[in-house]
Amino acid sequence: MALTLASAAELLNRHHLLREVIHSDSWTLDTDGIDGADAPFASITYDTRQVGEGSLLVCKGRFRPEFLDGCDERELAAYVAETDLSERTKAPGLIVDDARKALALLATEFYGRPQDELTLIGITGTKGKTTTAYFTQAILNAYSGGRCALFSSVDNCLDGHTYVESDLTTPESLDAVRMMREAVDGGMRYLVMEVSSQAYKVHRVYGFTFDVGAFLNISPDHISPIEHPTFEDYLYCKRQITANSRTLILNARADHADLIRQDAAAAGVPVRDFALLDEPATESAANPDASGVDATSWPADASHDSYLMRLDGHDLGRYRLHLVGDFNYENALAAVSIAHAAGVPADAIETLHAMEPTRVSGRMELTRDEDSDTDVIVDYAHNYTSVRALLDFVYERWGGNGEHPYITLVAGSAGNKAYDRRREIVEAAQDRIARFVFTAEDTDTEPYEDICRDMRSFVTNDRVATTTIIDRVAAITDALDEARAHPRRHDVVLVIGKGHERWIKDLNKHVPYEGDDRVVARLLGA
Repeated sequence: MALTLASAAELLNRHHLLREVIHSDSWTLDTDGIDGADAPFASITYDTRQVGEGSLLVCKGRFRPEFLDGCDERELAAYVAETDLSERTKAPGLIVDDARKALALLATEFYGRPQDELTLIGITGTKGKTTTAYFTQAILNAYSGGRCALFSSVDNCLDGHTYVESDLTTPESLDAVRMMREAVDGGMRYLVMEVSSQAYKVHRVYGFTFDVGAFLNISPDHISPIEHPTFEDYLYCKRQITANSRTLILNARADHADLIRQDAAAAGVPVRDFALLDEPATESAANPDASGVDATSWPADASHDSYLMRLDGHDLGRYRLHLVGDFNYENALAAVSIAHAAGVPADAIETLHAMEPTRVSGRMELTRDEDSDTDVIVDYAHNYTSVRALLDFVYERWGGNGEHPYITLVAGSAGNKAYDRRREIVEAAQDRIARFVFTAEDTDTEPYEDICRDMRSFVTNDRVATTTIIDRVAAITDALDEARAHPRRHDVVLVIGKGHERWIKDLNKHVPYEGDDRVVARLLGA
C-alpha cells in the first residue's frame, strides 16, 4: 500500500511517536482536513538536496531549519521533525518524539517491507564482523545459486556478485530498506549485514528483526563523547541484537556471554553456541568438554595452517582459508554456524567449505618480498584487541625457536572519537615490536600531528624506535625501505587502520588516497 500523509500519521501514532500534525497554523491528530492527505508520496529522503515534487522529508540528526529554504519551490509534500518548522515551509509537518525511529518505520512502509521477503542475518561484535559477513555470504551464495546480498563496512552487494564501496558499517535505515528492495527485486533470498553499536544507538535498524543474529565478541572500543560515553553503553547497544533476532549465534568464549544468554532467555530467543578450541586434533578436542556448544573448531596440526570443524555432530573436515590467522578460523566457524541456522544442512559439507578462498579487501592481506626477506600485512586492525590478535598471529607464524622478526607497525588513529584507541594500540604493540611509524589516519577535524603526538606520548618502552611521518604513503615507503636495507634480517611490516579504503577523512572531507593495499602492492611490485 502506498505511503500517504494519512497513513504515515496513523503509522507513527500507532508506534507512539506522533505528537501532532501541523498545517496552516492548525495543530491536529486528524489529517482528514488536509488537502492531499491521501496522495501517495513520490519519494522519501533525509537530504533536502534530494527533495522533489511529492517528497516526504525526514529532518534528523544535525538538521538545521535553514536547510528547508527552497523546498516549497520544489513542491515538498510534507516533513517529519522533532520540532515545528512551519516558519520555513508551508508543507504539513508530522511532529514526532524521535525522527530516526520515524525514518526507519516510514522507509520500511514506503518500500513495502522488503526485509520480510529476505532471510535477514545480522552480525555484531567488536572485531570480525566484516570477515564473518563475507564468509557467510560465500556459503549462502553457494547454497542459493548466488542469491545472497551483503551490507558491510567494506562493500555493499545487492546482486550476489557486484561489490560497491560502502559509506557506513550499517547503512541509514532509509538506505538499508531501499537497498533491500533493490536486492529483493533482483531475486535475492538472503541478506547478510554487519550491525554496529551505532546502528542501535541511532536507530538505523529500528524495527528490524533478524532471522539469525550473531554476537561474535566484545571488548572496549568506540568510547568517546560522540560515540558511547562508557563501555556499559557500548555493550548495551551491542546486546540489542539479541532481543531483535529469532535465533542467536553466540561465541561461547566471548566476554559477557552469560549476560547475552540471560538477554536471550528473557526475550525467548534460542541460542546456538560456537567455540574455537586451543587443543590439537585429539580425541579430547573432537569431543570438547564444553557442554552445549553446537559448533567447534581446533587446529589440525601444530602449524595452525588449517583447522578441523564439527557442527551438530557432523565432522566437516579440514578447512584451509585464504585469509590467515587463528581469529579468521573463529570467524569461519561463526559463518558456518550462521549459515546452518539460516537453513544450510550440516551435511552439506561442500557448501559449508565455500568460504575457503574468500578474500576481504584490506583484511589480513599478506605479501612477501623474497629479495629482502620481508613479509607485509595490510589489515584494518584499529584497536587493542585487533592489534593484539594480529601480533599473536605474527608470533605464532614467525616466532619459532625463540627467534622473532624485526616488526614495524605503521599506524595512526581516528580523530575526534575513540580517544582510548591511541593508547591501546601502543600498549598492545610496544613490547612486541621493534619500531612504530606513526602516520595519518582519519582525522575528522583534529590535526594529524596532534594524534601522532598523543600516540608517541604513550610509548614507555625505550627499546622500541618511534618515527612520525604524516604522509601515509611516505610512512609506508619508509617502513619498506628500512626493511629492504637489511636483507639478512627477517622483517615483518604491519600496515594497519585503513586497509582497502580509497580516502582519508580530513576536515570532514574524504581526501582521495591510494589505499594501503595498493601502496604496498605498488612498492613491492606485487
